[in-house]
Amino acid sequence: MEKSYSKITTSKKISFSDKRRYIKYFWVSFIVAVITVPFLFLLASWGVLGEMPTFEDLENPRNDLASQIISSDGVQLGTIFKPNENRTPIKYDDLPKHLVDALIATEDVRFYEHSGVDPRGTFRAFASLGSKGGASTITQQLARLLFIGLRSKNIDKYTQKIREWVIAARLERQYTKNEIIVMYLNKYDFARQAIGIGSASRIYFNKELKNIKIEEAAVLIGMLKSATIYNPRTRLENAIDRRNIVLSQMAKYGYLTNKQKDSLQKLSIKLDYKPEGYAEGTATYFRREVKEFVEDWIKDNPIGENEDGKLEYHNIYQDGLKIYVTVNSRMQKYAEQAVKEHMTNLQKEFNKQEITNSTTPFRGISKEQKDDIVNRAIRNSTRRKVMKDNGKSEDEILASFDIETKMKVFSWKGVIDTIMTPRDSILYYKRFLHTGLMSMNPQTGEVKAWVGGINNKYFKYDHVDQGARQVGSTFKPFVYATAVDQLKYSPCYKVPRAKITIPVGKHGVSGQDWTPTNTDGNYIGSVTLKNGLAKSINTVSARLMDRIGPETVINLTRKLGIQSEINAVASIALGTENIKLSEMVGAYSAFANEGIYIKPFIVSHIKDKNGTLLYDNFPERKDVISKESAYITLNLMEGVTETGSGRSLRTDTSNQYLYKNVITGHPYKFENPIAGKTGTTQNNSDGWFMGIVPNLCTGVWVGGDSRSIHFESITYGSGASMALPIWALYMQKCYQDTSLQVSKSEFVKPINLSVQLDCEIYETRDKVQDEFQF
Repeated sequence: MEKSYSKITTSKKISFSDKRRYIKYFWVSFIVAVITVPFLFLLASWGVLGEMPTFEDLENPRNDLASQIISSDGVQLGTIFKPNENRTPIKYDDLPKHLVDALIATEDVRFYEHSGVDPRGTFRAFASLGSKGGASTITQQLARLLFIGLRSKNIDKYTQKIREWVIAARLERQYTKNEIIVMYLNKYDFARQAIGIGSASRIYFNKELKNIKIEEAAVLIGMLKSATIYNPRTRLENAIDRRNIVLSQMAKYGYLTNKQKDSLQKLSIKLDYKPEGYAEGTATYFRREVKEFVEDWIKDNPIGENEDGKLEYHNIYQDGLKIYVTVNSRMQKYAEQAVKEHMTNLQKEFNKQEITNSTTPFRGISKEQKDDIVNRAIRNSTRRKVMKDNGKSEDEILASFDIETKMKVFSWKGVIDTIMTPRDSILYYKRFLHTGLMSMNPQTGEVKAWVGGINNKYFKYDHVDQGARQVGSTFKPFVYATAVDQLKYSPCYKVPRAKITIPVGKHGVSGQDWTPTNTDGNYIGSVTLKNGLAKSINTVSARLMDRIGPETVINLTRKLGIQSEINAVASIALGTENIKLSEMVGAYSAFANEGIYIKPFIVSHIKDKNGTLLYDNFPERKDVISKESAYITLNLMEGVTETGSGRSLRTDTSNQYLYKNVITGHPYKFENPIAGKTGTTQNNSDGWFMGIVPNLCTGVWVGGDSRSIHFESITYGSGASMALPIWALYMQKCYQDTSLQVSKSEFVKPINLSVQLDCEIYETRDKVQDEFQF
């Protein structure tokens, strides 16, 4: 046994020559490492191992900054950005302490001790071969984000790491620790168009960063490991697990007590997801209008010339412009809510009535005309254009429109996954009714709310300013205002109901004599101007037009800012012309501003990212009609909401019944002064309502994609049924929010008003109880 043991110990003895060889290898390896490692770092700094940032790059690392659209009440409505660059810059003072604590505890606990590279962490990573975590400091992660990009998976990953160390060391010499934190959090992509912590806070939690709670900050910091794997929107369980790890790290390093940690880890993640894509979020149509305005302003206002003598301009996608707009975020929200509430019910009623219509969603046309509309839509479709660009023949393209395919389609209940042919999808989308709403302050010209349509993702057309529609009886106040201003008529002035014929050759009448009719068929007796407008009596408007002439009325509309084409023909008295909603609201506002027209505007001022003022709006103003004429016109339109087609806004003064929304049956019960006018065009194709209170003028249009898409009866197809309810719902919400200070007062009455207003507006035969005539 002893002999055997002796053999074993003898075999393990190392000879003196072997010891010398091992010592030699050690020192050679050590010397090589001492020489090689610095040499590798030197090579990296020279750019041999890959492109390195210059001093100028380090001094000013390029971050494209999205331009911010900021409402009149200080809320960010959205941003204007290049794809994948929706970055809103934040400063260190914007960061809550608990968010910085979470970052340090989770990503780099010795951040304030090292100079870019953490020796202890690096040694630990080498010793464990990465099994106990990597050694990337916050500064190294910033270096990777700014100058290196995605990590390679081959041999390049080692040279990238060396470059990363070198850049991190340089960054530490160039910037303070707090600046490095801010640069890192501003640069990181949190996914779903959330570039930087500021955008992420808004998109995932609908909060400014300073208001983020501890548990919410932990979610965002947790996403730094992977914004995809730990995304609370798409992988909630992963996000909760990662958040809890962040909270544990905070407790481990003394930023939270164990009791706080345990309490916070039990909470669910409460997202308030607000995407900021151009077709998502709030005020989508308005933001597009703002973008177009700023782009035009940039083209007209160069910064100066560069070294080559070429003009330089601001960049809306990169310069981080702060665009201050006139829209109030709460009023915009109320407007969008009102649209959704009413249009959901209106569409449901429309769909119900279309079940028995053989040419649905069109009325009054043949099957051949229906096919022609669909084929025209096919020719203009994006699908056809893409297929044609890909070399497909016309026969192949047309055939594809009859092949069933999976698709997502819009509905008022949410996006629907379905299978249908592209041809059927065209008909599906044609059946939707559309709307536009614009609201402005008559005294300042500031647009306070703008809803261009029902859903910008699926319906791009902006019904506020992009196109014009036939205005119907909402044109009549211009006729009455001209008569009041030119002929000095009072609201009590009486006009015969009798039919009037304007012969060919007079007032632009051509083809045959023009003899308008009244919807109620009543042509007996006379009515006051106030009752004539309240009941929207066509023969009264035509008689006034015959006395003043269409050119005089058109001249007034031009002064009121209406630029849409208006033909000088007598029939414009009934609203046969197409006018933009934005122009109508601007024109009506002049009546509430004592006859002074102020051009509506949407951008109040623009600043650069440093706060320097670049643009300041000065509203265009001009006197159009006298204060007296403007006030009388308002008085005439008050009759519309008191006794006429807009009286569904009121509680009946006799207390016998409530006027109600024809769709929902809900009463509105407005009791304050309201000047307004409904409008309904032929075949009920367009429904309008223009409503004014002293400091807010709002116009609403509702209709189909084409004039052949409409309700069959005026009960549902009038302006009082289609458009007025949106105005009423919007105003109810505005009045409930008393901080908005929307007026319930009387309109400003001119001093020494010489016109008689206190006249009998009801005549026995004019007490028509039909609530929905136009």
